[in-house]
Amino acid sequence: MKKRMIAATLLGLAMISGVYAESSVKTVAHRGYWNCEGSAENSLTALQRAYDAGCWGSELDIWLTADGELVVNHDPRTLDGLIIEDADFEAVTASKLKNGETIPSLKAYLEAGKKLSPMILVLELKTQSTPERNKKLARKVVAMVESMNMESQVEYIAFSHLVGSELIRLAPGAKVAYLNGDKTPAQLKSEGYTGLDYQAGVLKKHSHWIREAHDLGLSVNVWTVNKVDDLQYFIDKGVDYITTNEPVLLLDMLKKRR
Repeated sequence: MKKRMIAATLLGLAMISGVYAESSVKTVAHRGYWNCEGSAENSLTALQRAYDAGCWGSELDIWLTADGELVVNHDPRTLDGLIIEDADFEAVTASKLKNGETIPSLKAYLEAGKKLSPMILVLELKTQSTPERNKKLARKVVAMVESMNMESQVEYIAFSHLVGSELIRLAPGAKVAYLNGDKTPAQLKSEGYTGLDYQAGVLKKHSHWIREAHDLGLSVNVWTVNKVDDLQYFIDKGVDYITTNEPVLLLDMLKKRR
């Protein structure tokens, strides 16, 4: 009888541990929660909707304009055809998003996001056309975050290794993850990254990297995962974060597993 009680207790603890691990997966809204009425990618509405939905974090994309200012947009061109790197700040921020809002400055986005604490803002620094612009982008973003005292509310991601290295150098206490998918966890650890943030196909092909990253103390994010089967796959694999265009779907799935 005593052995059965011990076994039952251990099984219960294992089940609790498993539930905790599953429920600890964090939901990151990809470019905010835009896949709903009245919203648009990287809009202030999408940021607010991500918070209202209960997301742990909201991702956004940052470009440097021709006159050295910071704006939030995914593509290198605006919807009306401006090349952001070649256009000035005034022209870019007058361009409209799909929901009618204008492209926000990074300052406006951070000001809005600061009011939504503790939701984390995941700042993707888009790869610029020259090494000099990449370094300038990293420098200006870090300086703005620090000037607004938001270091504890932001994390950084980048495809460019140059940008990532600059972020690590400029903000040694910050969380910086690499996006490009071509480095092993051991390489990222040796270069000072705190995590990997890889596309779903990469992490399915190299699923052992999830455990290797965790063993090295690195966080694991996966993007952009939208289908139920894929979401379930990465929940079961124990990633730390899932970036998705369907944050409400993911949040509902996580709630049902608790």
